[in-house]
Amino acid sequence: MLPKLNVVPFVNVDNMMKLVLAIGVERFLTELAAFVEADFKRWELFDKTPRVASHSAEGVIELMPTSDGEVYGFKYVNGHPKNTRDGRQTVTAFGVLADVSTGYPVLLTEMTILTALRTAATSAVAAKYLAPKGARTMALIGNGAQSEFQALAFKALLGVDRLRLYDIDRSASLKCVRNLSNFGFDIEICGSPEEAVVGAEIVTTVTADKQYATILTDNMVGAGIHINAVGGDCPGKTELHADILRRSDIFVEYPPQTRIEGEIQQLAPDHPVTELWRVMTGSAEGRRDAGQITLFDSVGFAIEDFSALRYVREQVARTGLFDELDLLADPDEPRDLFGMLLRAKAAQTAA
Repeated sequence: MLPKLNVVPFVNVDNMMKLVLAIGVERFLTELAAFVEADFKRWELFDKTPRVASHSAEGVIELMPTSDGEVYGFKYVNGHPKNTRDGRQTVTAFGVLADVSTGYPVLLTEMTILTALRTAATSAVAAKYLAPKGARTMALIGNGAQSEFQALAFKALLGVDRLRLYDIDRSASLKCVRNLSNFGFDIEICGSPEEAVVGAEIVTTVTADKQYATILTDNMVGAGIHINAVGGDCPGKTELHADILRRSDIFVEYPPQTRIEGEIQQLAPDHPVTELWRVMTGSAEGRRDAGQITLFDSVGFAIEDFSALRYVREQVARTGLFDELDLLADPDEPRDLFGMLLRAKAAQTAA
């Protein structure tokens, strides 16, 4: 993108917001979803490993790396549910793309906003293959920072335009209604999860507590529903009763990671699951019939972040919405790094 070897294009929060708004949120989600889907369809080309996680009682800090052999990407991300008590985000993130042939980074970007977008885009891509055809009503349980992104992604990709909201904190639901008021939704705030799922063809759970929880119980899930389980994403953090899992056909991103962090951590290590990329490439079946219960056990995987970074790099090259970050030492002679330091000292003395 830039000929200066010392410079890395940097997308700060302000430029990320400008980029999303210039493109339009729903168009951004639709285009990002296409990048995610394209990379899932070439899944076998990527390096894959469960994310490197450092867990504490308060939360988790993770690194999520991958490469397609030509470009390397990673994301730094945390998850600290108690942060909101101090006015901080539950999730913050940044990411890097690098050229495999030289090792030089080619993009550094904020990923707190971008992660919310890519998580929603991935959920909606999965639902294209797993949700009932023509589904328009979604229960959205957990109305925090991710909720509006999920709603808009499902609207943009599937035509969902009726939302049934529930959160233990009613002010979160009111916030969600306010933020989505101009996006063409019919929205109802419900008094319980049981009420929220009534009439819903898709159920999205996106709660934040770092604990085993039972947001959905078995009697709440009827035939034909698609469950988009987003909130369970680390050991000891789940949202669904195990009996729901036993009745559902379960689809996952990367089984070695999901068995540690997803809803299926509640099940035997050999419980059958289907990798989502296989459904997208036609080598495995997704939704078979109207009565099937499908469950996307979403924990987030590095390839989705790679897709998001690829998309942002392409868009900022087109729009110029980035800063030039002087990040890499670039001496006149590559082997004379110390000489570069001495010349900087001489220049300071002369000044």
